[in-house]
This record gives sequence, structure tokens and C-alpha cells, in this order.
Amino acid sequence: MRLTLGGWGFCPVNGFLSLGLSNKSMVVVMTDNRSPMDRFYSVIPAGGIGSRLWPLSRADAPKFLHDLTGSGHTLLRDTWDRLVPLSGAHRIMVVTGRAHRAAVENQIPELEDNNVVLESEPRESSAAIGLAAAILERREPGVIIGSFAADHVISDTRRFRHAVTEAVIAADAGYIATIGITPTDAAIGFGYIRCGASLAIEGAPNALVVNSFVEKPDLETAEAYVAAGNYLWNGGMFISRADVLLKQLGESDPELLAGLLELAEAWDTPERGAVVDRVWPDLTKIAIDYTVAEPAAVQGRLAVIPGDFDWDDVGDFASIAKLHSSGRKTDLAILGENARVLADSSSGVVVSQTNRLISLIGVNDIIVVDTDDALLVTTTANAQRVKSVVDALKLSGRTDVL
Repeated sequence: MRLTLGGWGFCPVNGFLSLGLSNKSMVVVMTDNRSPMDRFYSVIPAGGIGSRLWPLSRADAPKFLHDLTGSGHTLLRDTWDRLVPLSGAHRIMVVTGRAHRAAVENQIPELEDNNVVLESEPRESSAAIGLAAAILERREPGVIIGSFAADHVISDTRRFRHAVTEAVIAADAGYIATIGITPTDAAIGFGYIRCGASLAIEGAPNALVVNSFVEKPDLETAEAYVAAGNYLWNGGMFISRADVLLKQLGESDPELLAGLLELAEAWDTPERGAVVDRVWPDLTKIAIDYTVAEPAAVQGRLAVIPGDFDWDDVGDFASIAKLHSSGRKTDLAILGENARVLADSSSGVVVSQTNRLISLIGVNDIIVVDTDDALLVTTTANAQRVKSVVDALKLSGRTDVL
């Protein structure tokens, strides 16, 4: 049964809403009775330069294409391997830049061609995730999508999969769900989620309503959040029925939604390239936290599943040092296949992409990043300030090292 509506509407039987054949109408479709996990599709946004990891992370080799954990795999490949048991290799979509297509496909040869979505230029996460949702909803009405960044580190995959499964069930109940990370310290580099009451969703016993999203706090505020016990870190993972996510996005930015629907309509046709070149550059550049998560929290539509597993967004070199500190016999982490380092009474992290000998004597919490055309020396306490170097290089026009 199909029913064309002039705006958003819901099927009276199962509530699923699918996209119509144009961006001017919506079509309600009677969907199948598959379980929520059978309708689940993983989305990996693989974008961003990772400017706080310069000069290791560059425009042509962003951080998701590096092995920062010593696992022998890039962060992107590790993300893929985490998601395959949840959705299957044929139900994972990667959204990345045109310039990174070859590198992405080299890392993930199993990635199917119709699941590669290429951005002509970066437009932030609302456009990237929204386009994936629009394409998948058009292909498969009633699909549930989960967005997971390509450059995060998660070690306990069993607990991760359990949290995602609960989030999918909460999404099937009509919520936009996220996975919050249980804080291990008063970090000021993450946003926070203030949790409310239990939602009592069958199959998702840990699902809580989100009272609010909180921007990155100062140290005193972060300490108060951790002490309160009802705050989680925002891990940037969002799970939702695609139609529900698009509806929420459209309430915040109708023009952005219209552009995404136009792109989705042309995506699987010969007109894709021309439509992308015309529409994509004019899409609003804004994070999905602002268009979807925060408004949904205000309206009581956002659920959170507490994630009790180790997680790190590897946002700077201090994070890398911390990742390598556990169980290490020395206080100095060394990354790089051909790294040549002599150290005496020193701690921190050295990342080397050259054969140059690096000698450290009596320095604590140091960061040394040695590449062919740039050298960074700082401390873990100042790791967040690396981004200012990148900003200065942009302003001075020295983009050859970016």
C-alpha cells in the first residue's frame, strides 16, 4: 500500500516513513516484518583532517588512514572490522572525500561499490550522515542506520556490540539513539550528555532519556559532571530509523533536507555527478549535534545507551600517549616502522616516519612527530594547541605542508 503525502506523515500500521520519488512529496510504505537488527545498516563517515594530529595527519592522509594503536591496521580498518558482525559487510556504507576513495578501497577491499558515497568537498556531519540516510531510506524504506566515526578506538568489541544492539532497538521504537561513554576522568576535550530517567524499552533495558547535550566544559565543570554521576561523554555515535533522523534534520534546516533529498533522488541514476556538483557545495556546513541531537534532546526524542567500554577519539597526541601507556614497561611510546629512538629518563610519545635518529634525554611528557617535511615538538599538556599551528599555516598560505 502506498500513500503519497504533501509533507511528513506516518503509516498507521507500523509508523515507517519512506522518501517519495521527488523532494516535494513523501511516500508511506508498508514495510516487511524483519527484526530491527536485520534492518540495520552501518554508516562510517570518513572525513576530517584531524588537525590536532599534524604533521602526521594531512589532507591527503587523514588520521583514519593511519595505524595509531600499533594494531597493524588503520583506524578505518579497525572500525570496519567492529561493524561487520553487527550489520554484515554488504550493509556498511562509507562516506568519504573523492580524494580518499582509492585509499579507502585499498583498506577495505570488501566495500561494495554502491556503498561508497563520495563528497566533492567537506560539508560537516549533517550533510554526510544525512545523505547516507536519504540514500538508504530511498533504497530500503524502514532502514535503521548507525553512524560510527572512522577514527575512534574501541577495544572491548563485545560490549560495544551489546550497546549498539540496544540502541537499534531504541531506534526501532522511534527514538534517535546515541551511545554515551562512561567517563574515566574529568576530560575537557569531549562534550557531555546529561542523562534522565529510564525509557523502559523492552530489549533495551539500559536506554535512558537524554535531558540535554552539553558543550565541552572547563575543568571545574567537568569535575562536577563526573561527580554527579549522571553525565556521559558524547561519543558521536547516532543510531536511528533513517526517516526519523531526516524528519528531525528537516525541522532544523528545511533547505538542507531538500538538498539531501534531491541528491538521494539522483544518486542511483546517471544524473548523480551533475546533481552532486550543483547541489553539494551549497549545503549547510553544520555538525549533526546541532541539527539532530540537541533539538531531539529538547523534544524528548533522544535516547542514550551507556557504553561501558574503553573508547577514545584519538583527538590529539596526548591521547595516543595515553593509549600506549597501559601495560607498557617504559614511559615512552614509539610509533613508526623504521623509528630510530634513543631515550634516557624520558616519557611521552615519538612518532617517526623517517630514518632519522631521535635522541631524548631527561624530558618528560614530550611529543615528537618527525616527517619528511615537518617536525613537531611539544608536550602532552599542550597537545590541543597543535591545531593553532595548522590555523597559522593556513593563514600564511603555507598549505604545502598541510
